[in-house]
Amino acid sequence: MTRARRTIRLGPARWILYVGAVVALAWIATQLFYFAQIAIWNNVNPQSTAFMRSDAWRLSEDHSDLSIQHTWVPYEQISRNLKRAIIASEDADFVNNNGYETDAILQAWEKNKARGKIVAGGSTITQQLARNLFLSREKSYIRKGQELIITWMLETLMDKERIYEIYLNSVEWGNGIYGAEAAAQHYYKTSAAKLTAGQSARLAVMLPRPKYFDEHRSSPYLTHRAGVIAHRMGMAELPD
Repeated sequence: MTRARRTIRLGPARWILYVGAVVALAWIATQLFYFAQIAIWNNVNPQSTAFMRSDAWRLSEDHSDLSIQHTWVPYEQISRNLKRAIIASEDADFVNNNGYETDAILQAWEKNKARGKIVAGGSTITQQLARNLFLSREKSYIRKGQELIITWMLETLMDKERIYEIYLNSVEWGNGIYGAEAAAQHYYKTSAAKLTAGQSARLAVMLPRPKYFDEHRSSPYLTHRAGVIAHRMGMAELPD
């Protein structure tokens, strides 16, 4: 005599609770992974970032003659000119803020609302690093929320110098060009340590649209904006 198998059926409410619990656990596990990875990177240099990996795949599909160019160099071996230029251009209060600039975020919100789409993010250097390390290039408010959480993790676990060191070594500077050393070699055939004030200012201005300026190096805007940044560099405060 065989026993009849009992089939457990979940009602709609229980099914919703079950799915919600699974999603919540997956979200918590993801945050714990990010937190643990950042803690490790406090002492170990990242070998790659989410942006690098997605770019490597894209280049293999569309530009088989190109590959990711990236060479890690210690913070001390990166020109102070470049450090000052990027802070002057991207995040003037980097040393003193907690990873967020509320006014910049609100301004970006108003700009996006006026345009009817996401065109600005108001990101600090730490927010940019959070995005580069873990997230995609997709622009959405969900991604922005995750970016803010990772930013908090970075600011909690790392000091400003370490955050800036990783940023300088991982930020995108062109088609497959990542980090200060690769950028210095690609654009000026020199090392990151030897970048001049003028060269550094131009590299800093390229950051919001690196692929575009890689192809439009004679852009009048690039030249003009680099001059503005060069004049501001002396006021930039470094995290060292």
